[in-house]
Amino acid sequence: MTRFQSVAALSLILGLIGLTGCEDKKSLNLDPLATNGRTGNAPDLKYPAVMHIADASRSVGDFANAISLYRHAATMEPNNAAPLTALGGTLLEMGNPDEAITNYNAALKLNAHDQAALRGLAKAYLKTGRPDLAGSPLAIAYKDNPNDPKLLQLVGVADDFIGEHGNAQVRYRQGLRLAPADPSLILDLSLSLALSERFDEAINLMRPLAFGPGATPQERQTLALIYGLKGDQRSAMQLARMDLDTASANHNLAFYETLRRLPPEARSRAILSASAVARPQS
Repeated sequence: MTRFQSVAALSLILGLIGLTGCEDKKSLNLDPLATNGRTGNAPDLKYPAVMHIADASRSVGDFANAISLYRHAATMEPNNAAPLTALGGTLLEMGNPDEAITNYNAALKLNAHDQAALRGLAKAYLKTGRPDLAGSPLAIAYKDNPNDPKLLQLVGVADDFIGEHGNAQVRYRQGLRLAPADPSLILDLSLSLALSERFDEAINLMRPLAFGPGATPQERQTLALIYGLKGDQRSAMQLARMDLDTASANHNLAFYETLRRLPPEARSRAILSASAVARPQS
């Protein structure tokens, strides 16, 4: 585990906080363009079937097949934004945000209010270190859907990225009023409070989650990070050792101390940059 992998990530993408489990990803082994005329034994797939198989391929991690299928679906229905939006999401999951941006923008030319494309585009801009560009698609998405807690969360993350921590905390709290027990909103609000050096408030908010039933390693290590930023090395070590070996825990604590010595703006950039790289997609 690297120092950045062990730093808890702010909620970005795609809705879901937590560590992804390891599982075998099996290809569907489908020729996406096969037809009776070409192979003699494969059906001529219609658009809904192509999209269904593409979604299934993506869900099991067969990204190459999913990309091929989504691109084929886009040629089948060139005025439909859905294949391009799905293609952007797949590319973002693969760690290709620049290509994702191209496809999200193409989808938005067909449907300027496509919620998935607007949110995906914002996430891709955050991934590429351009948080200032995320505001425009998020503003459109928010105008269309102002009471979605996950959208409020994403707006909050974008605000945190540009240093507007107070605005971010307002968005997270709005989201929590709509979804009071949402762990990802609690985690992101806690981190945002820590970035504002409101450590005790962040700890009081995060402790019930980190020590509650079903708490995840990410939630415990987020609290460890907050304790470390506060300078409470003892509490940070106790939490770190719940999930990490001694060497990794010591490495993390040394990193927290390095972060503590940075100016607040540089500290925020370091933590948020790490989160954009490490965070699993939803």
